[in-house]
Amino acid sequence: MRRLALPVLLLPLALLACSGKAEPPPERPTTKVVGYFTNWGVYGRDFQVKDLDASGAAGKLTHLVYAFGKVTDGRCAASDGWADYQKPMPAADSVDGVADQPDATLRGNFGQLRKLKAKHPGLRLIWSFGGWTGSDGFTEAARDPAAFATSCRDLLGDPRWAGLFDGIDVDWEYPNACGLRCDTSGPDALPKVLTALRSALGPKALISAPVSGDIAKLKATDYLAASRTANWLSAMTYDYFGTDDAKTTAAHSPLTAYPGIPRATNTTSATVDELLKLGVPPAKVLLGIGFYGRGWTGVTASDPGGSATGPADGRFEKGLEDYDVLAVRCPPTGTAGGTAYAHCGTQWWSYDTPTTIKDKMAYARSKALGGAFAWELSGDTPKADLLGAVATGAIEAG
Repeated sequence: MRRLALPVLLLPLALLACSGKAEPPPERPTTKVVGYFTNWGVYGRDFQVKDLDASGAAGKLTHLVYAFGKVTDGRCAASDGWADYQKPMPAADSVDGVADQPDATLRGNFGQLRKLKAKHPGLRLIWSFGGWTGSDGFTEAARDPAAFATSCRDLLGDPRWAGLFDGIDVDWEYPNACGLRCDTSGPDALPKVLTALRSALGPKALISAPVSGDIAKLKATDYLAASRTANWLSAMTYDYFGTDDAKTTAAHSPLTAYPGIPRATNTTSATVDELLKLGVPPAKVLLGIGFYGRGWTGVTASDPGGSATGPADGRFEKGLEDYDVLAVRCPPTGTAGGTAYAHCGTQWWSYDTPTTIKDKMAYARSKALGGAFAWELSGDTPKADLLGAVATGAIEAG
């Protein structure tokens, strides 16, 4: 979701019936606390479904979004069968401490997610399709939304995992605008896709759609119409400034403008204000929070706006590192625009902390927003400190 979307009419009711009857435990917040879990995270990052339980994250979440499925030839499909449902999980990586049998019908992450939901019956699970590198297929899906929706419904209803997922997340980056590639499907393409999904999945299904933090992109699609069908829109209020080409340090997820910000409209508050100006109900807007930092190297200035020679090294990607690592290796030295930054040696990083997240959640309350979502959960600490700050803010909102 950071750079990088559901089976005939009688099926959705059977598919979603059990989750529709489940009541959230009393301790869960009344506003939404949503977190993304990536299927590739079980490899190099070694972040397993079990970790959601062990860290306490599963008990703080209202909704867990599994990323990503893919859109191929305008149809929904699994993107990694091995990680998703084939890999036999050893006891050490199993939610209940019991290893998968090699001949089990359902293994991998889906098998563990079923165990996680059994242990946390109030948790709702959504399968996300698309993402930064996987959005090309939506252009074709928009040409025949009904066929796309039918394929997604059929995939959710696969007998091996039927009933596991409570809905679909359409992570199209970006409809009628440019992401990794450009789309020209028109401003009504996303609303038509979501409407088709609603028709195929039924009224109880959860349907969500991430939206860009870029105000220009928000004007390229009819997000008001999209919000009428979706349960919520997830505002990607992070990555406003990156390290790929920029040689000047900047806070990548500011809540508000700050002195020297490269572009004053590249802020969380500006994005939220634009969505509300478009008529999207506040309760259908979720605030996005990145559980990672963006960093530069060759920096001498402590404050944002200093010159740099390029992106700092990260374990998995240049210019990017998880909060869990940065909090220890390069702890905060200041704040700018409601987010933290850290100058350590020749490196400069920008990221959110439990303190800045609580402030962002206070902002979300002031705007009566529907809650917040995290991209993505592997960047948190082993005790889920960042998600804890989101959940605490949501409880206060309730």
